[in-house]
Amino acid sequence: MQNDEAAKKVVSHMMEHDLFSQWLGIDVLEIKVGYSKIRMTVRKEMINGFGIVHGGIAFSLADSAFAFACNNRNNLSVALDTAINFIKPVHIGDILTAEAKELHNGRSTGLYQINIYNQHDHTVALFKGTCFRTGKTLVDN
Repeated sequence: MQNDEAAKKVVSHMMEHDLFSQWLGIDVLEIKVGYSKIRMTVRKEMINGFGIVHGGIAFSLADSAFAFACNNRNNLSVALDTAINFIKPVHIGDILTAEAKELHNGRSTGLYQINIYNQHDHTVALFKGTCFRTGKTLVDN
């Protein structure tokens, strides 16, 4: 399973079962093999005590984009290591987009960079993730 239509089928299956991504309000915008682009709108219950978005929200958006990109070859992949840099604050009503790009696709690992930007096209965070490929499938071919 190595084409974009098959990749979309895998991500559709993932979203159907991913209650947290559904709670975030994620919309899947684009899926290609080793790539994903998703979007969400920040809601008031996502704000921390400083009046800005909780860092876990931006991290979670990036983590979902990472998961969709590294799993869409239908090879169940789990995070080995992740890191995020917060660049700018995010506020209620901001529309965040996360774009995951594959940097390396190995037999047992993959490396991805996820850029998170707002509705003004300002980068608000950068995320990097390494995944481990289990060899198990997510959907039947």
